[in-house]
Amino acid sequence: MSMRGTSPHRMPAIRGRVEAGASLAPFTWFRVGGPAEWLARPADAEDLLALLAALDPATPLTVLGAASNLIIRDGGLPGVTLRLPPRGFGAVAVEADGLIAGAAALDATVAQHAAAGGLSGLEFLSGIPGSIGGAIAMNAGAYGREIVDVLDWAEVATADGLLRLDAAGLRLAYRHAELPFRGVVTRARLRGTPGDSSAIGARMAEIRTSREATQPVRARTGGSTFRNPEGRKAWALIDAAGCRGLRLGGAQVSEKHTNFLLNTDDATASDLEALGETVRARVLEHSGIELQWEIKRIGVPA
Repeated sequence: MSMRGTSPHRMPAIRGRVEAGASLAPFTWFRVGGPAEWLARPADAEDLLALLAALDPATPLTVLGAASNLIIRDGGLPGVTLRLPPRGFGAVAVEADGLIAGAAALDATVAQHAAAGGLSGLEFLSGIPGSIGGAIAMNAGAYGREIVDVLDWAEVATADGLLRLDAAGLRLAYRHAELPFRGVVTRARLRGTPGDSSAIGARMAEIRTSREATQPVRARTGGSTFRNPEGRKAWALIDAAGCRGLRLGGAQVSEKHTNFLLNTDDATASDLEALGETVRARVLEHSGIELQWEIKRIGVPA
């Protein structure tokens, strides 16, 4: 299936890979979603900068990271979808008091590099199922820490060139960052504190064990579906509203952790989104609290 016939946009030439009508479902943790009109994988930061400079401002642009906290709707994504490949954007360099990680490096991989280099303070990354670029773009956090606590700077590619921004420049807040217009994170420097590798490794093992015990990590799922309201836990509100195990089509509220949705077999993006809206409505009716989506939902409905 291709979107080129219904929404034609010009794709600038790049040194990296370009594919028309590419299926995006295999890239997402939920394994759902329609095709990209164009899927572009730039070779490196220079290639990315050239693409952004040449791209028609009217052409929609979507950046995919690990797609762990994302629902791509069944009609797919118009315009250009960017996916930064590990070969050009996945390097991790450990320094004495921090590390520099490419945007495509997985959070858990960065945590492993930090541990091997005897850097503490970055263990929380091992509990975040995504990439560094995505972590910057949403100020990801887990186990009491967030990106804002450790970020020295992030480099962001734009149509006008490469910018280096700190946490204040990105206006990092709870699960939120303000990137420049059509800005794409390429790499970031994260602070760490010299520590004992065995103690760091033990803390990461605790986080891994906790995740596996409390979250459906081996299922086709995403990250937390809804944000925690001030002073409350989304999972508890969902549970109290009687939504544990609730099903709609091939989508289900996890019985293990109610703030996770599951693709049990043949769910569509529409199933998942509709189930999420059903949960929001039941929680609002039961507790008077309106849950806000944390999972991003993008693209065109079927």
